[in-house]
Amino acid sequence: MKLRASKTIAVIFAGTLLAACNGNVLGSSVPKHEKPVPQYLVKSMKTKGMTLGAPIMLRIFKEENVMEVWKKDHKQQFALLQSYEICKWSGKLGPKYQEGDRQAPEGFYHVTKGLMNPNSSFHLSFNLGFPNTYDRANDRTGSFLMVHGDCSSAGCYSMTDEFIEEIYAMAREAFKGGQKAFQVQAFPFRMTAKNMAKKVNHPKFEFWKMLKEGSDHFEVTHKQPKVDVCEKRYVFNRVADEKKKFNARLECPPSKTSRSLALALNAKQSQDQAVFDKILKTNFSSPFVKPEDKPRTLDLSIKANPTIGKLAILDPAVVKPTATTAPLVPVTEALPTSPISGQAVVQPSIIAVPQQAERTEPQT
Repeated sequence: MKLRASKTIAVIFAGTLLAACNGNVLGSSVPKHEKPVPQYLVKSMKTKGMTLGAPIMLRIFKEENVMEVWKKDHKQQFALLQSYEICKWSGKLGPKYQEGDRQAPEGFYHVTKGLMNPNSSFHLSFNLGFPNTYDRANDRTGSFLMVHGDCSSAGCYSMTDEFIEEIYAMAREAFKGGQKAFQVQAFPFRMTAKNMAKKVNHPKFEFWKMLKEGSDHFEVTHKQPKVDVCEKRYVFNRVADEKKKFNARLECPPSKTSRSLALALNAKQSQDQAVFDKILKTNFSSPFVKPEDKPRTLDLSIKANPTIGKLAILDPAVVKPTATTAPLVPVTEALPTSPISGQAVVQPSIIAVPQQAERTEPQT
């Protein structure tokens, strides 16, 4: 009996070792950075007309503690694939200013393959590329600002280990599929007219109007906006005139945009302005709103301040689609003007990714 029991134990032990070699038991031998995209996400991709290697894009909303993964579908537009709860982010609402302020960044960032860290001290991570061109133009400092696991944060966006494994796997497959960099849009909250009205007295309100402009571009196109910087501010979906370049600290160069996007953007911003104005008017006169929360004036625009440079609105026939230029939809109507400023509202739908310096976190 003892001999039979010993043989049985030996067989079980050998089977366990074999299973471990095949990654079929707890503590799988598959490295964490090579774990496959979970089947539930693969099935969701198929349902939504997406392929495993299609480009991805991330959106972060601090106040809601949400990180969204968007993926390009068969229509060549980004659609929401999965939402994750952010485990921790440090600081408060608002951008990062300097090294050591423990603020999680807000803005538009691009993550290249070289910014992915499979050997992270925080399970897995990727570097946001802070400071980007906008941050440097505004003399903001900081380094190694990450999205990582380990659920701890000192200026980063921290996820659970399980969630970062899924996000990392989707990014890895997108790079394998040919994507050169994926965009990360980091916002203080969802950029709605209602949320902007709540923050109307916040010292970062003007900065957030600029972020909302970028968010609006994405909302009306479901394509990641082309991001440039001039006059120390973000500009979106502009194409500089021939032989001209965007300089982060100088006046914006003469540039062009498509008429179809300008019309769509104007329609959205006009709707948002109407909602914003109504909320401000209600709060201004309401006895239930604290004096410090009341708007100081009703003469406020939700639209970001325009840049100085000239911006031309192009008919579709002027620009031929290229590998980095989305097809332009013919539109013959006259371009409407903003009900607030009386100026024409403009912008395009050209997708390109600026290069970021590659950098990974220090190893411990």
